[in-house]
Amino acid sequence: MRVTVCELPHETNALARAWAALCEHSAAHASQLVLLPEFAMAEPVWECEQFDADHWCVVETLSDLQLRKLHELSAEYVVGTRPVRVNGRRLNQAYLWSIATGVQPLRSKYFLPDEPGSWEATWFQKGDPVFPAFHAGTVPFGVNICTELWALETYAAYAAMGVELVLSPRATALATTAKWQAAGVVAAVRSGAFSVSSNRVEATGACGGGGWIIDPAGEVLAVTSAAEPFATLDIDLTMAATAKASYPRYVFAPERGG
Repeated sequence: MRVTVCELPHETNALARAWAALCEHSAAHASQLVLLPEFAMAEPVWECEQFDADHWCVVETLSDLQLRKLHELSAEYVVGTRPVRVNGRRLNQAYLWSIATGVQPLRSKYFLPDEPGSWEATWFQKGDPVFPAFHAGTVPFGVNICTELWALETYAAYAAMGVELVLSPRATALATTAKWQAAGVVAAVRSGAFSVSSNRVEATGACGGGGWIIDPAGEVLAVTSAAEPFATLDIDLTMAATAKASYPRYVFAPERGG
């Protein structure tokens, strides 16, 4: 499967330039799956300490408009997150887009920080506590949104479910990039899947880019940077299938009754 990761800004002019470049890159590389950052193309409302209903409505509306542009990526599948209201609850919801079905909801972010610069529990309600396997065509994948990369307990379940990709849209700071990448390595090794992540980027460093593709052995295959904000690789998904039976996954596999 050919996968693209990226780093994207949200400021209007910078986003317009970056989006055009990403669309060109994705089309030129014939990407099959593009992973976008958390809340790609939408303002990071969680940076405001006080919830503002009018502000939420504006961001939600603009996000819906931006999602209509996903076809411009010329990819078979696109995964990202968006602000939505479901039964009166405000959620940070992951989605899967395809040309055949449009935007389909996946799971919503459950683990929400609440501290300066990341007032997520103020802006969102908790989403789904379960982490199931979804499918992009025949490819099974899981979604751990940003902070949920640290939900280490999910990776054993992913291994048992045969997940081949752990997709992690992020909005993480430049200063903590190495720490987050280390979490991505753990996600890959423990689940026996490819860890794939894209990140937001801001001039302030509040979000610092650094998307990645990491193989099931924990080898970092590609990273994005300010100089190279997009990365596309053909990944061999048979590696994920083989990894499930190798160390350390087999050590923790459920015992079968005799």
